[in-house]
Amino acid sequence: MKLSKRGEYALRAVIDLGIAQELGFPILQASELAMKEKLPVKFLEQILAQLKLGGYVKSTRGKLGGYSLAKPMKRIKFGSVIRFIEGPLAPIRCVSQTGYARCSCPDEVHCGLRMLMLDVRNAIAKILDRYTLKDIVEITLRKLRRDKVTPAFIPSSIGLQSLLPTKGSPVFRGRRKLNSVEPISVRQRK
Repeated sequence: MKLSKRGEYALRAVIDLGIAQELGFPILQASELAMKEKLPVKFLEQILAQLKLGGYVKSTRGKLGGYSLAKPMKRIKFGSVIRFIEGPLAPIRCVSQTGYARCSCPDEVHCGLRMLMLDVRNAIAKILDRYTLKDIVEITLRKLRRDKVTPAFIPSSIGLQSLLPTKGSPVFRGRRKLNSVEPISVRQRK
């Protein structure tokens, strides 16, 4: 699997929308996202339209309109977003669960390359299907707070520290602490 620029920008846009929502800015204009990510607005609008078709984002018209998440962050898995934007996760078509096609190998059942690529596909899918947007937004906000960095779509006059909840506040109460993207098995042992 190789993530295209379209796929990368789609994931970054979804993460930005999640961060904005968590900070109390539920709607962002495509121009704000494009400026933050340094992308052409038209290209980002095409990506957002595709994400809208997939039910990941919704749009609001008008002067104060823009884009927001269409689902709760805990219901948006990265594997499903990538599959929607890019297609199958499999590095070769004969190991794909969603886009299987027989390959040119004369003995597919005993093909060593196929067995290797099946393991690769399973590892990729396991990781991407495990993480939700909520997980990644929490990790990102924690690192933004630690480094005292304000997202580009937040006016600098406001400042990130005034928007980020502190430990013990309702936003963080009851959530598990994630230090980084790590396997669930590691998180469960903590």
